[in-house]
Amino acid sequence: MSFVTGDQMRKIEGAAFQRGISAEALMDEAGAGIGRRLMAHFPQPGAAVAYLGKGNNGGDALVALKVLRQAGWAISIRTAIPENQWTSLAQRKLAELGPDLSRELPVLPVDGTLLLLDGLLGIGAKGAPRGPLAPLAAEMESLRRDWGAVVAAIDLPSGLDSDTGTEDAVTADLTVTVSVPKKGLVTEAGTGCSGRILVVPVKDLPPPDDAGPTLFCPDFFPGLLPPRPHDFHKGDAGRLGILAGSPGMTGAAVMSATAALTMGAGLIVLHLDQRTADSIVAPLPPEIMLKISDDPVKAAFEMRHDALVIGPGWGDDEERLEALVKRLECSNRPCLLDADALNGIAAKHHQGVLKEHHLITPHPGEFKRLASDLAELPRQEAAAQFVARHPCTLLLKGARTVVAAPGQPLRINPTGHGGMASGGQGDTLSGVAGALLAGGVKGIDAASLAAWLCGRAAERGLTNGPYTTASDTLRHLGAAVLDWQRRLR
Repeated sequence: MSFVTGDQMRKIEGAAFQRGISAEALMDEAGAGIGRRLMAHFPQPGAAVAYLGKGNNGGDALVALKVLRQAGWAISIRTAIPENQWTSLAQRKLAELGPDLSRELPVLPVDGTLLLLDGLLGIGAKGAPRGPLAPLAAEMESLRRDWGAVVAAIDLPSGLDSDTGTEDAVTADLTVTVSVPKKGLVTEAGTGCSGRILVVPVKDLPPPDDAGPTLFCPDFFPGLLPPRPHDFHKGDAGRLGILAGSPGMTGAAVMSATAALTMGAGLIVLHLDQRTADSIVAPLPPEIMLKISDDPVKAAFEMRHDALVIGPGWGDDEERLEALVKRLECSNRPCLLDADALNGIAAKHHQGVLKEHHLITPHPGEFKRLASDLAELPRQEAAAQFVARHPCTLLLKGARTVVAAPGQPLRINPTGHGGMASGGQGDTLSGVAGALLAGGVKGIDAASLAAWLCGRAAERGLTNGPYTTASDTLRHLGAAVLDWQRRLR
């Protein structure tokens, strides 16, 4: 499912009207879906304040408020435009909430989440909130900055151009977009103000079927993590070998191996030399096998592994890198290449070794070393050009992680948050993706699922504070898998 422009979205809505679907029916379904998405994201009731303009975006927010109130939330609205100037539908949805609806902010601080619904402007608006709406936008920003409020944009942040994105918009922590995500949400500028994207499917507003970039989420990719059969055994779960860690950087090996274990890999072998094994400080889970040898690369490639993870904390040993390149050239085993493996490949200009059974997971700095001429391009364009040049699967880390593979539409990951910016998250992602590869999941799906699951697990970690360590991500990984299977996000 691809992204749409504002005009394309209006055509989708127009087609629904021609089929006899009423605008109110669409609003009721969309608003109720928004409310349910917000309830799932914030399971403990708090206080919800809807910031309303005069359009139907505000009507969606009012329907969502009704759902939240039924779930125990305290609700109120903030508006600066007389109600008799609103659309008739928005007026009707306001009346349904009753005459006693508060127009004031709750007493601060609130007990629980202070949730601000940005319904000031919709996809037809151009430019930042102006006139009487400007003070309301400023109030949301002040509450977010000074009182820890969470801003949830309805469909898209007010002021964000639905086609191109803009930096002159309300900053949302999450955007609950209706039916089909809008192109502006995943532009370079739009990413910074739209936050986490949640999609509300609407049965009468079907997404277009084209080959453009796609938002990766459970509603649009069902069946990728089915329940295991009752006669499943560890051989079915896959055998994963890991080449990671070096003296002083053994934590990367432990994190990667532990993540693979948590993700359900059947048998995990961590390959180390004696010097690295002696320097391990963090405890290795007892379920993980340790293989110590003089030549870990040879040992890893000669064992019966279904997939390999190579590179986290591996160091810059040139002899070991050359041995790896030779093995990669003559092996068709699925391999995830990360961190120091990628740095070594870039330093020695061995990018030609990358093949279709390889999954690489660079952060922006590593990507620049691999393809300096592409690094300044927009991320989606850079990713597409890279896999056209090197026929591997690419997971380009960062806000809105991009997954690309030859001949496949780009996939954009919606999960995660800025509080993940800490060491070890990439090692965790490598282990999760490696477990999926070992279990027979194809590269583009393993990469996409790993990005989604790690981001969602980190979101769950926000219950303990605004920053999520890699260890926090690991602790919430199993719950993230259930979220995917239950289509809760």
